[in-house]
Amino acid sequence: MDYLPVFFKITNQPCLVVGGGHIAKRKVNLLLKAEAKVTVIAPEVLPELKAQILASGGQVIEQVYQASYVAAQRLVIAATDDMVLNKQVFDDCEALHIPVNVVDAPDLCRFIFPSIIDRSPVVVAISSSGQSPVLARMLRTRLESIIPAAYGQLAAFVGSFRKQVQHTLPDTSVRRAFWEKELQGRFAELVYNGRTQAATEHLQQALSTHQQHAGEVYLVGSGPGDPDLLTFKALRLMQQADVVVYDRLVSQPILDLCRRDADMIYVGKARADHAVPQEDINQLLVRLAQEGKRVCRLKGGDPFIFGRGGEEIEELAAAGIAFQVVPGITAASGCSAYAGIPLTHRDYAQSVRFVTGHLKDGTPNLPWSELVHERQTLVLYMGLVGLEEIAKQLIANGMRPDMPVALVSHGTRPNQQVVTGEIATIADKVHESGIKAPTLTIIGDVVKLQDKLAWFGVTK
Repeated sequence: MDYLPVFFKITNQPCLVVGGGHIAKRKVNLLLKAEAKVTVIAPEVLPELKAQILASGGQVIEQVYQASYVAAQRLVIAATDDMVLNKQVFDDCEALHIPVNVVDAPDLCRFIFPSIIDRSPVVVAISSSGQSPVLARMLRTRLESIIPAAYGQLAAFVGSFRKQVQHTLPDTSVRRAFWEKELQGRFAELVYNGRTQAATEHLQQALSTHQQHAGEVYLVGSGPGDPDLLTFKALRLMQQADVVVYDRLVSQPILDLCRRDADMIYVGKARADHAVPQEDINQLLVRLAQEGKRVCRLKGGDPFIFGRGGEEIEELAAAGIAFQVVPGITAASGCSAYAGIPLTHRDYAQSVRFVTGHLKDGTPNLPWSELVHERQTLVLYMGLVGLEEIAKQLIANGMRPDMPVALVSHGTRPNQQVVTGEIATIADKVHESGIKAPTLTIIGDVVKLQDKLAWFGVTK
């Protein structure tokens, strides 16, 4: 992040605005909304701005700026068209460690003003870190349309019950689950409709009869890496889970979308390097759910395609734990699309087969003769290490040596890499390229389309 997003409480606090024109007036309006005690200094001040400041109990100094004026201020805004003066204000504030904003000069700002959606006490702030204020305003416009004006009323009403609920439900996770249920149900609708007495009675009843819900596990496929490929349901469950148990193949941008205060537990596995054995992962999910937690088991790709999701829900079912399964875009679909390779095509392949490149004992012991079909696309997961042996066995079982092959590394992500070649020589080509896991191997004549389709923008 270029800036740390914070909210200043400046009620009755001294704030200085240097400048008396229309830009200064816009900043003063924001400060006064936050009930700051504002002083404006400038040789000339707009009459309406002067009247506004005096009516609020602030001060107007119609003089040339002096460095002494920044002392004892909570924050300072320079809103003049004199860049020499603006730089002086910035330097004076820096010397005293006072937060300062110079309008339209990001390099001279210790804080910036975001685009704001005001549903007080709910306030949403959107920033482009000063790079594109127009984009920030566009985002604000979109959010304005989906955030009801009554949210502020709801937040204030909830605030009046906060201490009572905290006393009755001292456990943080239990309290969070209570509010999440009520804020999405009848209680919220009653507040929206102005039926505050009925809302109060409903909440009191809900609080007196509340029981901690049993834990639940969400088995969520996060796709191959691009967060834009998440489903709506996946995102919703990721953001309500108390605990997130995630794999090595889950990308950081996707982890960043999980609820920020959730406990994050890494259980990733790489070849010959299992951070947590699968049996322990199964038991971990059971234990967390038995503690009443909502657990998001976040997996790369799809949990049921070489993701061992079946083993995990078997354990959950045996323990009587409720669970949901959210499919994800599997690596074969995502990586092939972003690489410009259709897995089926009327002219090249009428079927596609998914296999894993290594089994429990780590060897590519596959039904080789079944995998060799002229008009079939073969997709291998986790086949990088055994690629040379895989190629040798396929050729030995009848695959033509010039069969096109593509390896896609870190598919759908910004660092995606694609290496293409022929089955007879692909192992050497991959070795020379230095391509790294995770990779997906696509074998078949559909790979011939990669150059043409990728060029015309199939890849992201």
